[in-house]
Amino acid sequence: LVNLVESGGGSVQSGGSLRLSCQASGNTGSNSCWGWFRQRPGKEREGVATIDSAGKTTFADPVKGRFTISQDNAKNTLYLQMSSLKPEDTAVHYCAAGAGSGSWCSNFFGYWGQGIQVTVSS
Repeated sequence: LVNLVESGGGSVQSGGSLRLSCQASGNTGSNSCWGWFRQRPGKEREGVATIDSAGKTTFADPVKGRFTISQDNAKNTLYLQMSSLKPEDTAVHYCAAGAGSGSWCSNFFGYWGQGIQVTVSS
């Protein structure tokens, strides 16, 4: 089992930055791919970015060039650095872990965090 806990969310003005963190605990070695997802008001959950064990990253088109994903394996922590934030980035953000690889971790995620709110005001 793997437990994922997000932190770093909050409210920011348009154009600002936030860094989300996802602390993993438990049997983290069983997972080779990690990702961030979000659910905007009235929308379905969507992928934001993923990173696999080879360091391959994938980003959704709306966040390319503005967001970066990284991980600190020694700390079992996944990060999402969000810059140039826009009101349309307002969403509950979730981290996820799975045993996939490559682009979007082959859409194979077995573990999810509880989610954290990010609100961007204009």
